[in-house]
Amino acid sequence: MAAEDRFGIYLHIPYCRARCRYCDFHTRPAARAVPQAYVAALLRELAKNTRRPDTLYFGGGTPSLLTPAQVAALVRAADPLPGAEITLEANPDTVTPDSLRGYAAAGVTRLSFGVQSADDAQLKRLGRAHTAIGAAQALGWARQAGFADVCGDIMLALPGYSNAEFDATLALLQAGGCTHISAYLLKIEPGTAFARRPPAGLPDPDAAADFYLYACRQLEHAGYRQYEISNFARPGHAGRHNLLYWNCRDYLGIGPAAHSCVGGVRRFWPADTDAFIAGTLREQAEGACGADDYLMLRLRLTAGLDVTEYQVRGGKPFTAAQQAFLRRCAAHGYARWDGDTLALTPAGMVVQNSILRELL
Repeated sequence: MAAEDRFGIYLHIPYCRARCRYCDFHTRPAARAVPQAYVAALLRELAKNTRRPDTLYFGGGTPSLLTPAQVAALVRAADPLPGAEITLEANPDTVTPDSLRGYAAAGVTRLSFGVQSADDAQLKRLGRAHTAIGAAQALGWARQAGFADVCGDIMLALPGYSNAEFDATLALLQAGGCTHISAYLLKIEPGTAFARRPPAGLPDPDAAADFYLYACRQLEHAGYRQYEISNFARPGHAGRHNLLYWNCRDYLGIGPAAHSCVGGVRRFWPADTDAFIAGTLREQAEGACGADDYLMLRLRLTAGLDVTEYQVRGGKPFTAAQQAFLRRCAAHGYARWDGDTLALTPAGMVVQNSILRELL
């Protein structure tokens, strides 16, 4: 399949057993399962789609609250192409050997576990329900269920953070057979429990940047190649679905608070689960996906920005002043710039917003 023809579907599962203290996603805490009425609403919307996806992503929330039978029904309705990547996000405390075997039988090819830390006190502080031992057990069950693609999340710059905490978490994910690791900085979002009562011991921005750069180095040494600002993978295991986002390819989002971009037009569902179930919720237009979006998203990737493609999409040629700025960025180790491709280094990704301000 040509890259420009790739198409993905994202299904939002807005149910969680509890809300993590840093989370601002649209979810319903205190849920023990995903109501069949919500699955029926997803099936209703999937029936309107006529394009077979190359990737299917169950995100949340906690998609591992879905039963294998519910997942199987949704996969059948999405009708993915042969060889499609089908990802399901999972919390370690919500899976069992039986449920993981069931997900595999339903067609899921890739699991993404929200591990975050190997420190139990830290996990409790974050509001996570699992322990480090529980995470290791869940990863082991995933291997036994036959999953060849397993992702683990690591959250950086947590309260009282240290390089030793990162090393322990990386070791846990390595031992669990993770082929892909997402490593990202804690961000205090408005409306979250952490925003209302910030935890003590948060690193300052300089220390947070140092933790990020340390993580990049350690992941590279461990054989996880960085391909995006927060994503690292063993060769051949980069996440195909999220690459659709960063390459400005088509994807359809279904569910409250889900976003889509199809044919260069962005749309979103308002964050109202009851109305979505009832069928009274309607997608809203968000605007066009233009050259500036392409620039911002491609600079998240280590492959960088193709300047020719940027201009084909309507981007203006960089001015002499902007080119001089980029040469300075390259000289100071923030970017690679040869006039045709602009790619940020890990150090450049730390200050990405400042670089974007000069270019947009």
